[in-house]
Amino acid sequence: MSKVKIGTVQMSCVADKQENLNKAIEKIKEAAAKGAQIVCLQELFTSLYFCDVEDYDNFDLAEPIPGPSTEALSPVAKELGVVIIASLFEKRTEGLYHNTTAVIDADGTYLGKYRKMHIPDDPAFYEKFYFTPGDLGYKIFKTKFGKVGVLICWDQWYPEASRITALMGADIMFYPTAIGWATDQDEETNQDQYNAWQTIQRSHSVANGVPVVSVNRVGFEQNGAMKFWGGSFVTNAQGKLLYLGSHDQEEVAVTEVDLSQTDYMRKHWPFLRDRRIETYSPITKRFIDED
Repeated sequence: MSKVKIGTVQMSCVADKQENLNKAIEKIKEAAAKGAQIVCLQELFTSLYFCDVEDYDNFDLAEPIPGPSTEALSPVAKELGVVIIASLFEKRTEGLYHNTTAVIDADGTYLGKYRKMHIPDDPAFYEKFYFTPGDLGYKIFKTKFGKVGVLICWDQWYPEASRITALMGADIMFYPTAIGWATDQDEETNQDQYNAWQTIQRSHSVANGVPVVSVNRVGFEQNGAMKFWGGSFVTNAQGKLLYLGSHDQEEVAVTEVDLSQTDYMRKHWPFLRDRRIETYSPITKRFIDED
């Protein structure tokens, strides 16, 4: 299959977990009705972005994976014949939690999960309080509509993560994400931040010759202090924008991506071929100095 239709669900969330799940299911159905074959939801779509505070009560939002949310989504995937990429707060065992994305195939089969590797700890993004770094390594999932690579939000800043995922054979890379602007910032700072976010992900597409899909939430949260900036997008294998979401509206979009472009791009811009892998061992150092 050379062409695949990608559904992106950019939405705002509320405090009620079941309400968010129900809303996401309705939007998955909307995407499928528009022809989507793979539907990606935003990071931690069943809740508000709770990592703005360090609050032990928020651990109650977590669930096992597979678990209630995947059990709700699997029949939807089967009924609609779509692959679903679902970012969830995973409770692995007592006191051990991950930021995790589950992948459900178009026949409803749970294919597995990817646990977020890079965990931020910034003002209003206190994820290290909640999430243990992933220990499953980088992953691809062989779905009905292609080999899907999944990374999560903070992973998006690291070319090493995207490179490894591409080298594992991903046909397309997905980034469920949750990022926004502090509402007291000036507009120039806002645009600089968004442009950096989009640019780094588009560069993964260019460097690896694969399409990239980034799905972000919208809406004001944190008592109005944070405006999640939406701006979800889809690129082709050369980093060209095929779809760009708004900064303030919920959107269900379907974008056709031609996976055969990867072979063409890698032949004509042979970045993978020209990699000098024998020179790369220093990348495993924290910093290259005398220590």
